[in-house]
Amino acid sequence: MGCWKQEKTSTWFFPTLILCLYGFFYMMKPSEPFLTPYLTGPDKNLTTDEVTNQIFPVWTYSYLALLFPVFLLTDYVRYKPVLLLQGLSLIVTWLLLLFAHGVVAMQLVEFFYGMVTATEVAYYAYIYSVVSSQHYQRVTSYCRSVTLVAATVAAVLGQLLVSLAGVSYFHLNAISLASVSLAFVCALFLPMPQRSMFFHRKDAPEPVPEPGKGLAVGTAPRPQSCQEERSPAAAAGAPSPQPQAGSAGPHRHLLGVLLQLGRDLRHCYGSRKLLCWSLWWALATAGFNQVVNYVQVLWDLRAPSHSSAVYNGAVEAIATFLSSVTSFLVQYMQINWDHFGELALGIFSAIDAGCLFLMHFSTSIWACYAGYLIFKACYVLLLTIATFQIAVNLSMERYALMFGFNNFIALLIQTILTIVVVDSRGLGLDIVTQFLIYGSYFAVIHGIFMIRSICVLVSCKCQRKIVRSCTEQLNQAEHESREQIVTSHMTWL
Repeated sequence: MGCWKQEKTSTWFFPTLILCLYGFFYMMKPSEPFLTPYLTGPDKNLTTDEVTNQIFPVWTYSYLALLFPVFLLTDYVRYKPVLLLQGLSLIVTWLLLLFAHGVVAMQLVEFFYGMVTATEVAYYAYIYSVVSSQHYQRVTSYCRSVTLVAATVAAVLGQLLVSLAGVSYFHLNAISLASVSLAFVCALFLPMPQRSMFFHRKDAPEPVPEPGKGLAVGTAPRPQSCQEERSPAAAAGAPSPQPQAGSAGPHRHLLGVLLQLGRDLRHCYGSRKLLCWSLWWALATAGFNQVVNYVQVLWDLRAPSHSSAVYNGAVEAIATFLSSVTSFLVQYMQINWDHFGELALGIFSAIDAGCLFLMHFSTSIWACYAGYLIFKACYVLLLTIATFQIAVNLSMERYALMFGFNNFIALLIQTILTIVVVDSRGLGLDIVTQFLIYGSYFAVIHGIFMIRSICVLVSCKCQRKIVRSCTEQLNQAEHESREQIVTSHMTWL
């Protein structure tokens, strides 16, 4: 029996199945699209200003404070304990949502949910530490697909229960609590990994999957150099293997890991192409997170939940589906992204800005719903392209590092936006004015990348002219040389 269990857990199938079950129950929260109506309704009796300016900003602050230490802790303790911590944080979050009252209690809810989002890295990194690289593409597909399916099912289920069965928001949150509790139980059965990206490497190198086959956080025993042409000085800065955790003191090893992270970041951001895509990633993700965090407040203003039908769940389900479709369509786009990548970033950022301006100026809830659907689909489309463009030039390990750092910069920008625009200690703007600010923010992103795209296209055109001119001169010189040879030959005759 023990041998069978050991054989079962040593294959890729068992940990992938358990992690997918965890991901499904973790995302299966039908109450999430209805959080703002629940908080401002009779269950909690909070005002819109309290929710917007005092409660929701706490999530951003806690996420920022926890992200980097949790990232290091996740690698040091080898993922599973952090997944258990995430499960416990989810349970505490929904227990407080169900039974606690008052602004302070809901701020505590946001703190624990910040812990949940900070520990998400463990979900996407765990599987690469327990399966071989030949299964990376398959397990990446499974783990990411199951979260999209669960989010869609949860949104549809929540909408059906609210609209057709008349289920209260309190009972929706009770269903969410049951689901996250099942996720925690699933995490208990995950096998403990024996390696991690930085602190627990294996000496024997394992082949890295081909570029583009795995776009999530992964593990590689030795970091590979960025696959772009670099100067000899940059090549000399390529990372070297880290020693095992037990070969030096813990403090010295931690310092070595941090120094190695710094060298890797400097090496990868030395590429102008990667820097451009990463800049858009950070700027757009900050704005996107702000919109997603506060869009329910705007919806509740346009169609108050106590006097209007609420379709938040249906909108979130459609948005998730459209996002999946746009991500799927990226593989069929035959575009030279080196030349037209910045142009695409500029055009779709303009569309995002237009959607946010529509949500600001229109008083129709249906216009707000439509603007949100287009906004999210465009963002996910560009994020998929940016992910691919970054991943094809990096090893799995360095992609994980850039993914984490880009999100950290995005969170830093988002925190600044929250302090200045949302927090009651800052401007504390009302929700309608906030969306005017967010629309202007994406308009600035549009301007940055349109200017950059014009420079790139003009540069390419000039280079083509130079090449064509050189080719014509060479052809003319060759023609003249032939004429001289013929003339000299005829003279000799």
